[in-house]
This record gives sequence, structure tokens and C-alpha cells, in this order.
Amino acid sequence: MISTKGRYALRLMIDLAEHETDNYIPLKDIAERQGISKKYLEIIVKDLVSAGLISGISGKGGGYKLCKEEYSVGEILEATEGPLAPVACLAINADTCDKEKECRTLPLWREYDTLVHDFFFNKKLTELTRK
Repeated sequence: MISTKGRYALRLMIDLAEHETDNYIPLKDIAERQGISKKYLEIIVKDLVSAGLISGISGKGGGYKLCKEEYSVGEILEATEGPLAPVACLAINADTCDKEKECRTLPLWREYDTLVHDFFFNKKLTELTRK
């Protein structure tokens, strides 16, 4: 399940895309437009900055802006939610499971993982904006 953090991260990224200028956009403006607490958005932007999806500066004229022109929904969700793998053994850098060769459910989980990955990574942020 995608948490509030992931959903709000998408809303924040859509807001940045729709209000993009050469200037940084203050977080308080995004919080007001989106009806989300500024304090909660501060937690989310840390993850997005760490992932290299947005950049920010503090002080007068500070705020946030997008780092590139195109984003997949999947990369935004993974930056805030972590791996979207449905089971631990399919997560990136997961330890090899002792039961992998005999696991009768692994093909099911792999297929589901591929569906989820392809769905979110093929959806682009620009598809969610009004532009």
C-alpha cells in the first residue's frame, strides 16, 4: 500500500511542475496550495532532495525546484516509500533466499512485481500535471 508520504510526495512534485519558474518555490506556498502541513512536507522534501529529484535552498528567495524535466511516478514513490517490491526476496540487494529454487509462489510474486514496476515507472509526472 502506498502511504500518505508517497501520495503527498506526488502532490508536491506535481505542484512544483505546475508552478515551475526559474525561482525556487517556497515550501509554505506548496503547503497552502496542497492543504498539507509544512512540517510534514519538510520530511518529504528531505527524501526527494536525497534522491536527487529536487533541489532546495534556504533563506530569502529559498524553496525547492525540480532537478530535471521528466520523472517517473515510480522513482518518486521509491524515493519516499522505499522499494515497491511486494516481498522481501525481490527487493533490490535482497539476500538470496534458501527456498528460491523450490518456492512455488516466487513466479507469482515476480509477475506481480513486474506489473507494479512497469505501471509506476511508465507513468510520467507530466501525465499528472495540467500542462
